[in-house]
Amino acid sequence: MFRFLEWTILDNSIGSYLGVTAAILAVLTFKKPLSKYIAGILFGVVRKLAKGLDKKSFVRLMISPLKTTLVVLVAIISLEKLRFPEALNVNIYRVSLKNLFETISIVTLIISLVWLILRIIDFIAIILEQKGNLKEGSSDNQLILFFKDFFKALVIINGVLLVLKFGFNFQISSLITGLSIAGAAIALSTRESIENLIASFIIFFDKPFSRGDLIKVHSITGTVEKIGLRSTRLRTDQKTYVTVPNKQMVDSITDNLSLRTQRRAFVQLEIQSSTPHETVDQLVSGIEHIMQLRKDKIEAHTVFLSDITKNAYVIFIEFFTATIPAADFNALRQEVNLSIIQTMEDMGVKLAAKDPSEVMPAAQ
Repeated sequence: MFRFLEWTILDNSIGSYLGVTAAILAVLTFKKPLSKYIAGILFGVVRKLAKGLDKKSFVRLMISPLKTTLVVLVAIISLEKLRFPEALNVNIYRVSLKNLFETISIVTLIISLVWLILRIIDFIAIILEQKGNLKEGSSDNQLILFFKDFFKALVIINGVLLVLKFGFNFQISSLITGLSIAGAAIALSTRESIENLIASFIIFFDKPFSRGDLIKVHSITGTVEKIGLRSTRLRTDQKTYVTVPNKQMVDSITDNLSLRTQRRAFVQLEIQSSTPHETVDQLVSGIEHIMQLRKDKIEAHTVFLSDITKNAYVIFIEFFTATIPAADFNALRQEVNLSIIQTMEDMGVKLAAKDPSEVMPAAQ
């Protein structure tokens, strides 16, 4: 009854053609539910990492490359069951049509698999970015973005090598050797850039500072606005934008002012050496009283006669506050200084004049 299925057309039976067509039509019809099912299985593998991200986001990200991969894979496996017709196996620029179809099939399969892996990398990066947003600072997110691009580049490079190897039968061992030599030459010529790159990893992992911190490196003080792979960018108090190579950030002494526990202010008060000792004692007590009146703002303070010179008595004044904003701290310093000036005026205490022997004669 079905003997017509055994009829042969172009070296294959009609039954074989129908079987291959049925398999391809089936995967085209059910590619969406199959892709969702496979995406659900993949989500189960990575669900520990995916805590906090719903399954729909993962499926939505995976479904397009999965559908393409499924169709290509089933089509290749199905068509493999057929014999390529010898009548159609003609040469095109010394390449047989059979080999051309095989190459296209392999290249398409590799590209779809690379696309799928890239989507998985994107998904993992999204998860890690969401976790990084829960932490203070953004250095983790910058590291995630770098590694996402880095692993994507590795996957693409390996995909190209697989295409050359299995699609075009290219001997990639010689290519890898050449790339290694070229890579070594490039590394030597860009040594400084590589050192900055390594320094950026040290900053990312050691975390001496984060974006938004106020730091001082060399003679530059500024707020960290961006930590890049080559340099760190600071916004100074002059509102300039300074770029510092990461190697210098690591090799130099960096003072993270945002991590200080207190703000410090000090005054070195030099009064006339002719001031009576009772007045000096009263002045020290008066300044001590000024500090006591502001104990709600000043956490610790020190006031004492620190030195005696030939023309001045030196009173050392130091106090510490909490890590209040700079504007509030400067306002408190001004308030304390004005109170000290008022106390000196009330007591008739004058600042010491500069030693005449230290004054340079005016030019004639």
